[in-house]
Amino acid sequence: MINYTIYKNENSTQWVTFVHGAGGSSSIWFKQIRDFKKEYNVLLLDLRGHGDSKPSIRTAFKQEYTFKAIANDILEVLDHLKIDKSHFVGISLGTILIRQLAEMYPERVQSMIMGGAILKMNFRSQILMRLGNTFKYVLPYLVLYRFFAFMIMPKKNHKKSRLLFINEAKKLYQKEFLKWFKLTAEINPVLKWFRQMELDIPTLYVMGEEDYMFLPSVRKVVEAHYKSSRLFVIENCGHVVNVEQPNAFNTAVLSFMNTTK
Repeated sequence: MINYTIYKNENSTQWVTFVHGAGGSSSIWFKQIRDFKKEYNVLLLDLRGHGDSKPSIRTAFKQEYTFKAIANDILEVLDHLKIDKSHFVGISLGTILIRQLAEMYPERVQSMIMGGAILKMNFRSQILMRLGNTFKYVLPYLVLYRFFAFMIMPKKNHKKSRLLFINEAKKLYQKEFLKWFKLTAEINPVLKWFRQMELDIPTLYVMGEEDYMFLPSVRKVVEAHYKSSRLFVIENCGHVVNVEQPNAFNTAVLSFMNTTK
């Protein structure tokens, strides 16, 4: 089972589960914990190979790396803790895993909050993926990761988020990075399906106005999925909205979640 941390709120029966992105860990949510645990029971996860979820020798070669398999890692923790239903808050690739979980087990998802959501790989991100595939066995993974981080978060005010994710990525192993990178092979058909199919689950997209790679596609999806989805754009903010603008992020997300109780 992947590593998890819980913060219990004796005055609430509702849960909120936080799902980080590739190369991160549950520590990226440190600016959310205080505000969210006042109103909810909080569950933080370290995805496989990240944070304290290091694979054992016995399981390292057996684990299947697909979006469905990793979503089932999350479900395993919910079942273990006997959490029937939860709000889910994700960032970057974590939003794909939340949507995958909602596709498979919609009855377990009370609402979806998608920070820095990835719904379509634009031309520049497609080029990045091709470059990564070309050099993944040649360059150390941290060189690639630093390059990706700078391309996604290029501005001066993105530096804090950039450094946080690079420092977290240092905890990964080269082989683990390559396993996660292989997920990009299935990302386009998965995202295409997500864009086409609207789920009957309240969904809030929280995007930075400077998230030039991913914000345009999110705008289009929210327009199409108007029955269930809302968009909140944070000014002067890049991809990792919960780190760059935590107060605006927390306020918007808690307000939204309180309407879905």
